[in-house]
Amino acid sequence: MATVAPTDVLAYLEGLGPEDMLKWAFETYGDRAAIQTSFQNTGCVQVEMASRVTPKLRVFTIDTLRLPDETYQLIDDMEKKYGITIERFQPNPQSVKQMVDRHGEYLFFDTKEKQEYCCTIRKVEPNERAMETVDALITGRRRDQSKGRKKLAKAEIVRMETHEVIKLNPLADWTEEDVWAYIRANGIPYNKLYDMEYTSIGCKICTTPTKPWEDKRAGRWRWFNQLDPDSNKECGIHLGGSGI
Repeated sequence: MATVAPTDVLAYLEGLGPEDMLKWAFETYGDRAAIQTSFQNTGCVQVEMASRVTPKLRVFTIDTLRLPDETYQLIDDMEKKYGITIERFQPNPQSVKQMVDRHGEYLFFDTKEKQEYCCTIRKVEPNERAMETVDALITGRRRDQSKGRKKLAKAEIVRMETHEVIKLNPLADWTEEDVWAYIRANGIPYNKLYDMEYTSIGCKICTTPTKPWEDKRAGRWRWFNQLDPDSNKECGIHLGGSGI
């Protein structure tokens, strides 16, 4: 297992461009480095960039078993275009069954706590298993995506139960316009839900289109907007899950 970079390396990484950061990650950590993506636009850009700088590209996604059809189609398209096999970490079937039997298929409409519980079962737990396989995690988070991400660093060290992971956000300082310009210039496949006014894409039902004046993550769990319009809409992977 590779040794996580010391804290003083974070300043060095902050100054790197995205391709150099991706190259550094895969050269330093090999198959213990991976791009984690839900196949939103930024993740697709990073797969394209990494394919240029590393011969061994590792990509994984958290398949909640409730992703939109457009997302599953994009996963297939990306595998074909880049000649890769995308690892899919899925929820424990028994845990899903117990949750649905107890609370119903659409428990996330009931309370914020049940929504977070659903995310814990479908996203957080599979993500914890995925994290056991990496020392360097590459994400698609950007500072312009929400109020909660405005001060996002390009690199940070997070402590898991068993080991430390360096978490990299190579496109943290990119704008939405930068991302789309790169996609168009390089002919990168993208999620067709973006053509239907979606700006943040997760599970079906829990993700809705947004208006131009809204926060890019406003479409996540929209039914909670009136209760807490300023809530930090993270899915649990980046905040840590909660139980019920």
